[in-house]
Amino acid sequence: MLGSALLNLLKHGSPSALGTQRYHFRSSYRSLASFVYGNPTHFTEAAKNYVDECADLCRPDRIHICDGSVQESQILQQLMVKQRTITPLVKYENCWLARTNPADVARVESRTFICTDRKEQAIPVTKESTTGALGNWISPEEMRKAIAERFPGCMKGRTMYVIPFSMGPVGSPLSKIGVEITDSPYVVESMKVMTRAGSKVLDEMQRANGEFVKCLHSVGTPRNGRHAMPSWPCDPERTIILHRPENNEIVSYGSGYGGNSLLGKKCFALRIGSTIAKREGWLAEHMLILGITNPEGKKIYIAAAFPSACGKTNLAMMTPTLPGYKVECVGDDIAWMKFDKKGVLRAINPENGFFGVAPGTSMSTNPIAMKTIFRNSLFTNVASTSDGGVFWEGMDPASIKDVTVTDWLGKLWSPESGKPAAHPNSRFCTPAAQCPIIDPAWEDSAGVPISAILFGGRRPAGVPLVYEARNWSHGVFLGASMRSEATAAAEHKAKVIMHDPFAMRPFFGYNFGDYLKHWLSMESRGKVPKIFNVNWFRKSEDGHFLWPGFGDNSRVLDWIFRRVEGEECCQDSPIGLLPSRNSINIQGMASEIDMEKLFDLPKEFWLQEVAEIEKYFTTQVGTHLPTEISAELQGLKERVSKM
Repeated sequence: MLGSALLNLLKHGSPSALGTQRYHFRSSYRSLASFVYGNPTHFTEAAKNYVDECADLCRPDRIHICDGSVQESQILQQLMVKQRTITPLVKYENCWLARTNPADVARVESRTFICTDRKEQAIPVTKESTTGALGNWISPEEMRKAIAERFPGCMKGRTMYVIPFSMGPVGSPLSKIGVEITDSPYVVESMKVMTRAGSKVLDEMQRANGEFVKCLHSVGTPRNGRHAMPSWPCDPERTIILHRPENNEIVSYGSGYGGNSLLGKKCFALRIGSTIAKREGWLAEHMLILGITNPEGKKIYIAAAFPSACGKTNLAMMTPTLPGYKVECVGDDIAWMKFDKKGVLRAINPENGFFGVAPGTSMSTNPIAMKTIFRNSLFTNVASTSDGGVFWEGMDPASIKDVTVTDWLGKLWSPESGKPAAHPNSRFCTPAAQCPIIDPAWEDSAGVPISAILFGGRRPAGVPLVYEARNWSHGVFLGASMRSEATAAAEHKAKVIMHDPFAMRPFFGYNFGDYLKHWLSMESRGKVPKIFNVNWFRKSEDGHFLWPGFGDNSRVLDWIFRRVEGEECCQDSPIGLLPSRNSINIQGMASEIDMEKLFDLPKEFWLQEVAEIEKYFTTQVGTHLPTEISAELQGLKERVSKM
């Protein structure tokens, strides 16, 4: 029997995806009163109503109000061990391994939608007959239909977990509160790492006028009622992720994978977060935040936007090779930035943990991450070793010399297998506080002051190591025209150069043209930082990287630092301000660097680049493109033609 909230929804429709009928907590589910774990008395009336709506729709057997405690985690960990969802990694302290259904391993961008009354509120509508690449729109009617086809009774036989959580330090004026409803204990434990979750959030909810973002998630059940992999329930054929910005509402069905199920992450922090930021006059961005201190003891903070799996975590946890420099990590993935009363742009990391890509992480590439992740962590789709440890591509082969390795699919593996031991998008989920270089101000409720913003991606040809935007509108153009090789973080084939503006292409919560206008407007709100473009991934003709990257990227940050401080160490070029000759310190580097090739600007490449950007803006943004960005494109086109 359908719940009364759903019946009301189907009969009458509603601004809310779940309906408007309200209940007193537990009253619509009186028969379940003895099956509710936890204390709901501190919930606001609105939160109680939301939980009731979800229970009435999803029909769980039990309701668990999450308190965020260690004791609760121990209970859920043992439950997941019993269900074979996770196995203990006895080599480490309180670490666990989950193997997912092979059909549920990444974000599903093609099934992720923004719901608005009019299509152009969500995505640009152009005259070109092309598939939109800046998000997917769904009408309110179709969203209600999608929910009605999937959610009624979807939690029958399961526990419905209620997770109150804060994005950002609890009580910070830059933070926001959410309530996630889920039937996955894996999600509960991951959310407790990635957000500030539990009872402490409820008191803040009372003070914050009861406002919260609604997040409903279910792993779902296939139409035939049978899960292909009972230890990892999901419904990949009907997976869908829905966002209703008008109501601050997220609904996700069918996937247990992080980006689709940890709704505080991309769904809240970026898609819904960006719409809240537009309304309130700030920025919610796919950016790391780091603090860098020079040999003289001067410190600045930098935010940087790279597509997923393009080195954000490595940069945020860098060990500088340049003597006298120190890098400290505020966050590795998301930045919320707002001008303070003095016009200074300040940023917080709204997350509480790292959800990092494991393959490629090693003592040589990111020793700080390796010193962070081997306690209190949940690993997903990495390989396991017979001594109770983990393994993935990039780790020291000597670490598996005397052990047996089982790959992410649960099969025996050896280096001669001819296939990866870990899935390319396998992850570690780790508390940020464990990072040995976590910035002392990482939880400062006022945020840290941002002096520079970096954009960058994987560009094997043509794009120099670093260059600076001439001004704010030029910098916004650099973000708008970002292109990068696709990665394994979503369902794309690698090695294809894709447009990924602001590294936000999969995460915009509203029309990209309006997003650009919002970015341009920031210049009138306060003192805007300098903007730079970086590219660690340029290759030689024989396919070798021209720049070693990792710790040597501190040499690029040194140049950026000096530019922020006003040093005249740059020269003009058709694409922006390049470092002047010998202004990047390469002394003491392990290998010889061909700086000429690193900064070469091939005319044919840039003519093609301009053409690709122009085509993209025309087909994907159309009349929604701000005139300032059109002018920047035309200026670049004219300068490149004269190279």
